[in-house]
Amino acid sequence: MAKIKRDPVTGKETTGHEWNGIEELDSPVPKVVLLFLAATIIFSVACWILLPTFPLGKTYTKGVLGTDQRKEVAQKVAAAQAQRQEWASRIESMSYEQIMADPELMKVVKQTGHTLFQDNCAACHGMNATGGPGFPDLTAKKWLWGGTPEQIAETIKVGINGTHADTRVSQMLAFGRDGMLTQTQILDVATYVQSLSQPVEASPERLAAGAKIFAEQCATCHGDNGKGKQDVGAPDLTDNSWIYGGDLNTIYKTIYGGRQGQMPSWEGRLSPLDLKLLTVYVSTLPEAKK
Repeated sequence: MAKIKRDPVTGKETTGHEWNGIEELDSPVPKVVLLFLAATIIFSVACWILLPTFPLGKTYTKGVLGTDQRKEVAQKVAAAQAQRQEWASRIESMSYEQIMADPELMKVVKQTGHTLFQDNCAACHGMNATGGPGFPDLTAKKWLWGGTPEQIAETIKVGINGTHADTRVSQMLAFGRDGMLTQTQILDVATYVQSLSQPVEASPERLAAGAKIFAEQCATCHGDNGKGKQDVGAPDLTDNSWIYGGDLNTIYKTIYGGRQGQMPSWEGRLSPLDLKLLTVYVSTLPEAKK
């Protein structure tokens, strides 16, 4: 019979294992661990009895409670669809003005429209709709083709310089590349255009020369006063809101090489309901703080 060895300090039996002069005590498992194990076993048995648990070939044990998560999810989805159908039918039947005047529907527009914008428009116009080089800032409310909900809806629907049969068409001519103006003339009119929205350092002679060229070459689209024309998508040059940049160098490049921005048509890609939601969402975007 093996002799039981005890630890001289605690008086407890040891296992006989020793490492570097330290012997392992043969301590019992703590009661709290045993209680925890017992509780988990009881919990498992309760789950087996109450909830769907064991597979039985083509079926499974249903449990005393008859819980069916698949059915619960289907019920929640059906409820969500019914709720969506309720507000969707209202939005489809109401005018833009009526929707904007309904606080309850505007909550839906802000949530659902925001998601639609992020999924479809943010790649060009930015996460906050403030645009970037070549893409308009939609929060500035400086609309090329008009800012009424009906005009915005048409732009989203048919696009700009796109493939839709009714796409909006607009193009800035390349006055330098195509030899319509000399470099000096381009610099003169670029300086004049910049002066329409911001102070410039230029001689009266240069500004006068630029104004003459503007009246001859640019006023047809941008208007005699440079305020632009929404029927041809020509921007207002007096508001200091620029798509490509308002510094002299960028304005010179724009006049020299021309511009032809593009926007895809979203008709057919998005449902009529989604197009209407996007229209109201864009129409009611708050002006971003600069």
